[in-house]
Amino acid sequence: MKIEIDTNKQEIIVDDERRIPLYSDEGFAIARDLWVKVGWNQKYNYTFTWFGAPIIQLPDDMIRFQEVVFDLKPDVIIETGVAHGGSLIFSASLCKLIDRGRVIGVDIEIRPKNRARIEQHPLSGMITLLEGSSTAPEIVDKVKDMVRPGDKVLVVLDSDHSYAHVAAELAAYSPLVTPGSYIIATDGVMRDLVETPRGHAHWASDNPANAAEDFARSNANFVIEEPAWKFSESTVHGNVTHWPSAWLKRVS
Repeated sequence: MKIEIDTNKQEIIVDDERRIPLYSDEGFAIARDLWVKVGWNQKYNYTFTWFGAPIIQLPDDMIRFQEVVFDLKPDVIIETGVAHGGSLIFSASLCKLIDRGRVIGVDIEIRPKNRARIEQHPLSGMITLLEGSSTAPEIVDKVKDMVRPGDKVLVVLDSDHSYAHVAAELAAYSPLVTPGSYIIATDGVMRDLVETPRGHAHWASDNPANAAEDFARSNANFVIEEPAWKFSESTVHGNVTHWPSAWLKRVS
């Protein structure tokens, strides 16, 4: 899609034909999608920290996520993918604020510097780290053993973002998700980044969003349902997000 902006007429020109008012809901949607692509390519999401730890997420997604945690008040947040530890610390801080919950972080490799950052953090007592593949049976069993009967569980998948790995994670961890809660397959934005300089052609099909959509089609207990906004004085719709088709809600 070819996009031009006519600043004099305050219009967006699409494919040399359609003229859309720049200051409109449709104009916002076009600008949003373009901004997400450019921002991802320029590593904008690599500029944030949370309580001192790098958190490689889009702030919009984290703000939406915290509202879900506040509503659900989970007893356990399971996160696959640790990286620098910022996401685990973010989740632990939410648990601290609502005075409920703990965090389990799983990664195939937890680098010494990142482990030290997490283990020395004031919120470390709320975080348990497991090193190993998130889909390895022994790791999945360890996570299951940490979930107590009656626990309300929320799962975030943010490790290997290939279709096959996310599909395997969905199969392994979805049974732990309690009705009304979610398993979130993050970073499905990959399929929209194929034509960016840092993108790859195979991402068009090899991505978490496709895995989540296929999972929902074959599992009646789950639906893709982005949490509704609790407040809006805007006419726009749709999150500014790296997580399209990510929110798999357990409905039964």
